[in-house]
Amino acid sequence: MFAPGHLGEFTQYPPSGLVDDVLEQTRTVQRRLRDLPSRAGVYFVLALGMFPRLGYARVWGKLTAGLAGLDLPRPSEKALRDLRRRLGPAPLRALFEIEAGPLAQPRTPGVRFCGLRTVAFDGCNSVKIPDTGRNQSWIGKIRYRIGLAGYPTLRLMALAETGTRGLLGATVGSVTDRDETTLARRLLPLLGPGMLVLLDRAFDANWFFADIAGTGAVLLARARCSRNPQVAGHLPDGSYLSCLDGLTVRIIDADLVMTGADGSRIGDRYRLITTLLDPCRYPADLLVRLYHERWEIEVRHLQCTSSRVWSSCLSSWVVARGVLAGLGPSCPGVIARRAGPAFA
Repeated sequence: MFAPGHLGEFTQYPPSGLVDDVLEQTRTVQRRLRDLPSRAGVYFVLALGMFPRLGYARVWGKLTAGLAGLDLPRPSEKALRDLRRRLGPAPLRALFEIEAGPLAQPRTPGVRFCGLRTVAFDGCNSVKIPDTGRNQSWIGKIRYRIGLAGYPTLRLMALAETGTRGLLGATVGSVTDRDETTLARRLLPLLGPGMLVLLDRAFDANWFFADIAGTGAVLLARARCSRNPQVAGHLPDGSYLSCLDGLTVRIIDADLVMTGADGSRIGDRYRLITTLLDPCRYPADLLVRLYHERWEIEVRHLQCTSSRVWSSCLSSWVVARGVLAGLGPSCPGVIARRAGPAFA
């Protein structure tokens, strides 16, 4: 029933056949019969992300707990480390590229706004990685006033489906990639018609808005405080039209007030920019309420960064976390963010 490298229930998703195909395409299949084949290495790396606070031996025990009674190898931690090094990042990167994508079914509630699938960009600069010479050479350390940071810091940029927190794509950058829009530009080919992109103030750039519009997607972004666009025409719902370097947009000004449990009130003023120009089909008040959905990708980043998987092979760690982020509940009618643990 269990072929070499088959690890029971965990091999249902992703299936062992897919993993074997990825290993063959990336030329990382073991060259001789081993107690720890490459297929087992892929599932072991994924299991490390599921049990981030356990050592190699205990994770292996979790992975094979359902195979009691079979003559299974009991590898040492050194053997498992060598397995990861032999595997390398290539098969995990390929597996992520295959598996990443929207999780929601066409009729899944909570993932669309007026027929548009809501997605969001966001960056994360708080992922610290091992302080090795190899990592420093391509990631580098952030320089502060009093000196360099203690550890190299990974700059992660992701595109996620807000309704399920499923990743559509992700990319990483070094300490020199200070502009989030530059990293996000690498993921623009993943956008297309029928998508509504939610953006925070870090992505407020005319050229970036134009690039998103060029993919066929529409956007809803929060503008920086310094943004003061010219009024090209007023609309019945209180919003107004403007033009940003040739791109016609609609501007929505909103005053938000939050009342705390103790009765305290905190207010802020939001200025939203959108390419949804029809005020009848897309009323301003609905767009203001929709914008908070962007915070779902912040929760996704929290889920990733709250699990630290230290690795001597950084690329393997990155794509493994990416695969895990994309592997959520995908049953029709299930909203994945409500099926998993709550962090917000």
